[in-house]
Formats: sequence, structure tokens, C-alpha cells
Amino acid sequence: MSANRPNIVLVVLDTARFDEVMTCVNDIQTTPFLQTLANEGATYTTAFSPAPWTLPSHASLFTGTYPSRHGAHAGHKQLNHSIPTLTEAFAANDYETVGVSNNTWISGEFGFERGFETFHRTWQYVQSDTDLGRAARTNEGVTKYRAVVKALIDGNPLTNLLNAFYGKFLRKQHDKGAIQTNDWIESWLSDRNDDPFFLFVNYLEPHLEYRPPSEHAKQFLPDGISYDEAMEIPQDAWRYIAKKTVLSDDELDSLRALYRAEIAYLDERLRELRSILQKSNEWKNTIFVVLGDHGENIGEFGLMDHQYSLADTLLHVPLVIHGGPFNNYGQIDSPVQLVDIPATLLECAGIDQSIFNKSIQGQSFHPDSDMRRSRVFAEYLAPQPSMEALEQRVGKLPAGVRTYDRSLRTIRTDEWKLIRGSDGTRRLYRTEGEETDDKSELYPDIAEHLENQLDEWLNSFEHADVTDDAVRISKDTRNRLEELGYLQ
Repeated sequence: MSANRPNIVLVVLDTARFDEVMTCVNDIQTTPFLQTLANEGATYTTAFSPAPWTLPSHASLFTGTYPSRHGAHAGHKQLNHSIPTLTEAFAANDYETVGVSNNTWISGEFGFERGFETFHRTWQYVQSDTDLGRAARTNEGVTKYRAVVKALIDGNPLTNLLNAFYGKFLRKQHDKGAIQTNDWIESWLSDRNDDPFFLFVNYLEPHLEYRPPSEHAKQFLPDGISYDEAMEIPQDAWRYIAKKTVLSDDELDSLRALYRAEIAYLDERLRELRSILQKSNEWKNTIFVVLGDHGENIGEFGLMDHQYSLADTLLHVPLVIHGGPFNNYGQIDSPVQLVDIPATLLECAGIDQSIFNKSIQGQSFHPDSDMRRSRVFAEYLAPQPSMEALEQRVGKLPAGVRTYDRSLRTIRTDEWKLIRGSDGTRRLYRTEGEETDDKSELYPDIAEHLENQLDEWLNSFEHADVTDDAVRISKDTRNRLEELGYLQ
């Protein structure tokens, strides 16, 4: 393998927010291995996602474009096929392209398998477009077996039966796929050619529901709260948002402890992944990128999960890069965005980004680049779930909850952040202050200036044509998404 053609490993810690990843709690480093990588490589302290949830943020990560450009959001749940992806760029330049996903959104059904030579879905024992494991997981006794038999007639009986059995009995309940992911990567590395590779991994562990191993949770739980007690706390985000469930401060603290424990557990799996690469003699020639696709609210702003908001709790994400030109690069405090990742990685691999996409919106922050962002943008183009889906799940909604039925856009500078809603709301915050202290009435000129900049930016590029909103989601995928908390 040529030394000037590095392997690229792009790892997404799904639902990992910056202030809970790169931190110490109770004098315990949440992610000691990731901190080691940061010390040896580069860590970006002001990295931001362009969207607060999985589908649009990954679409931006794969295309280097913002949600308005790529068109993947709650109103159109699929990546626009007319926009080239990072994976296709690597494949066109003789890279072996491999993906491992633990999140149903990141699959071929939503347009994310384009360009991958191999794509592995950890929720399936036998890789198949049909997934009927829910029939086995959500029924018991005779009802379970009737449901399985009924499901079998819709596809390959043996494949569906194996996947259903795997989902119910074999997949680790305290692990959302990280162990299987690493095992699969180790097997793949043992039998591959000598081409450089692009490996994409989505780990799901920090995502709701939080089910960390007890030994990881105990080190973060508040005094007097046992692991079993913490696991009994309701984790239904939608009932909490709709004011149907009330959680005390102590209960929210316990949920945050479980969330941190999930991240700490995943840090060990990251260390294991490095060991796998080292044993395969691939580590020294690998650029290893670890990032969060978005963050999480655990009671902040009266919210749980990662919807209805563009607060920094959802947009500020960890970003650590190790290897190649990033070795010993140190801490970088200037802002970058996930849309900048494709251009950066293509430059690292010596691939002309204009071949990838002439209209790419991100900018390379390769160490040899003089790129300096003055503004950061993010978009939330449609509520997910819709008010109708939320009401169907939890019952009649309080009037205040219906204010979430809107789109949001934000522009952020070093000092100020403006969030504008399609409902006419406009809020202005200092970036070093709390996002509860609206300054728009005190500084109307600043708010107007930022709003004009936001409009100029929106008018500077072509928006996706997503007039056909009827993106079909299979019943089985819909069921799996709802198991993850995504109401459809």
C-alpha cells in the first residue's frame, strides 16, 4: 500500500454531545481513550453539526452540503440521489469502501449505501432488505409465533426467521451493536486486498434508550441511586416533552449518568477498534476520525432526545482526528462543521474534490489549509415527529407543545447566535451565555444584521427539489425506527 494513500476511518458516535464526551465527572474522565487520541492528534473544541438529528446530519456528513441543499429531513426522508457522496468519491479513486451501521436511518432505504462496496447492518444476522425481527421481540407465547409465521410469507422464510431469532435472543441487550461491529470489522480486515480503504462506522450506544452495563453506570450515578433504580426511571422522551411524564431533578441527573455511562462504554469499544487496526498492521497508515453526528437534551429546555431545537446541546459535537497531518496538531478552537469533513478527507487522500461535487458547501480544514470559518449554520427543516404523530402516541397535546410545529434555522458567530423560526420567532443569544437569555430586544441591530446574513447565505445556493414528499418507508423499517424512538 502506498504511504501517500492513507486509509480513512470515519467513526460516528451517534447522539454524542461535546460537553458530555470531552469532560470529567466525579474526577473520572468519561472518554480516556478518546482523550489519548486527542492528545496525540487533533481535537476541535468548536465543531458543529448542521442539523440536530441523524438523517440530515449524516446526509451533510456524506455530501458536504447543508439540509436545504441535500433535501434529507423529516419532510423528505431520503438523501437526494443527484448529490454525489463522499463514499462514491473514494470508490471512484480505487479505495475499498466499507460501511457498518447500527442506526436504521443509515441504510440503503434512505440513500446511504451508495458507493459502498460492502455495507453491514448490525441489526441483521443475515444481510437482507427485509427485517422482521420486531415480530419476535414485541410478542410473547403463541402470539409471538403466529406473528413470526405471518411475517415470513412476505420474504425469504429462512432469512427472516434467522433475523427475527437473532433480534430477540442473540443480540446483546446492553450493547446496541458495538461488539458486533468490532467483531465484523476484525473479520473483514483478516481477508481483504491491499487497496487503501474508507471505513465508515456508526455506533449507536449513546442513543435512547440508555442501557449501559452496570459497572459503567455506577461510577457516574448520584449518591444513593442504585443502578436498578436508575434503570426504572421513564425514558419516554415524547411523554416527557408532552408533559405527560414529570421527572425530578434527581431523576434527570440519573438519566444523564446513564448517558455518560453509555459514552464511557463506547470509549472502550473505540480502544478495541484501534487494537484491531493495529493487529492488522493498518493503524500507522490510517487517518482516524471520531465525531458526534448531533447531541442530546436530557431535560434541558424541557426537552428530551434530539428534536424541536437548535440549541448547542444538540449542535456542539466532539471531533477528534488522529493520523497523517493531524498527528500532534493539538487543540483547535476555531469553528468547523460536519459539512467540512468530506473536503478535508478528500484532501488528505489527494482526491480532487471538484470530481466529487462542484457545488460542495463545506471547506477543507486540512492542517495545510488556511480555512477560518466566521459563521456556522444549522437547519431543522421539519418537526420529527410531527404534532399529529406525537398526539397519536401520547394523547392530546398541551398548547405549549404545539409551538414546536415549525422549522428553525440558525447562524452563529464567535460572539452571537441567532435562531429564527418559521413561526416568526427570532431569538438572539451570546455564545458564552445561556440559551435561555434572549437578547434580541436589547440588541435589535445585531439581530437584524445576523438575520440578513442568514438570508444572504440561504440565497447563495440551489435548494433541493423535494416537492414529492411521498418517500415510502417499509413497515419493518418503520417499526425499527419507532423502537429507537422515532415516531412516524
